[in-house]
Amino acid sequence: MKLNEILGIKYPFIQGGMANIATGEFAASVSNAGGLGLIAAGGMTVDSLRENIRKCKELTNNPFGVNLMLMHPAADEMAQVVVEEGVKIVTTGAGNPGKYMDDFKKAGIKVLPVVASVALAKRMEKLGADAIIAEGTESGGHVGEMTTMTLVPQVVDAVNIPVVAAGGIADGRQLAAAFALGACGVQVGTCLLASEECPIHPEYKNAILRAKDNTTVVTGRITGTPVRIIKNSMAREYIKQEKNGADKMELEKFTLGSLRRAVFEGDVKTGSLMAGQVAGQIKEIKPIKDIFEDMYAGYERTVNKLGA
Repeated sequence: MKLNEILGIKYPFIQGGMANIATGEFAASVSNAGGLGLIAAGGMTVDSLRENIRKCKELTNNPFGVNLMLMHPAADEMAQVVVEEGVKIVTTGAGNPGKYMDDFKKAGIKVLPVVASVALAKRMEKLGADAIIAEGTESGGHVGEMTTMTLVPQVVDAVNIPVVAAGGIADGRQLAAAFALGACGVQVGTCLLASEECPIHPEYKNAILRAKDNTTVVTGRITGTPVRIIKNSMAREYIKQEKNGADKMELEKFTLGSLRRAVFEGDVKTGSLMAGQVAGQIKEIKPIKDIFEDMYAGYERTVNKLGA
């Protein structure tokens, strides 16, 4: 069964939970275009999360969800808001959703944890996850070590619940590859940064359009907090200091507030321009509807070509 059938949406696409970007309005735009829009609780307060959920309800009648970053200091309260507001789909990251599972299940919420390893996927299945989002290191933002090509089939073989592929997916060829690896659908993020509806600053979008194959870099690998971003002066200085042995407290001065500067101010020099390796494929800004239609049409062309 494909992801769209599982979630009751048009396309087998989930929008990534991008902190400070994935608002209720943006999530509604994704859902209205046929994917599953997600409101990213990371970067929000408990009250603003509730407001964004209610805003999303006003703007779409289609399914949508919430992405919970479990390391958020208000994660407990946010999990309760999700239940109280009747959200039916939750994706989780940066932590273990185990203590919320009973409440989520009683409320009829589907839970899809994001994982970067087989061991974590197995653990999430035992906790009662409805599906797994296996995210490779090609993705933007916080990353693991395994590539999507290697991670997805191993997770598919290890669990008995549906697996969603994430990381390095921006067109129909990559969608076809994800299905070939055993995934039921995909999670996409970077390609949606270049959508007309995405609320990031125009300079952030332009940085995506200028990207090449090697434009992104991972900071924080040495200190154990790996994040994939577009290379800029902040990234280069961060990596230089990291290699010179700077501790996490010293390195934090480079990243504190840097994502917000990128998103809201268009600071392409010292902002944290989170993006995946597929940024080099993205050449124009389009409506989300067109992005989804083009991706699915490209998938069908790919499958037909392989069949021939």
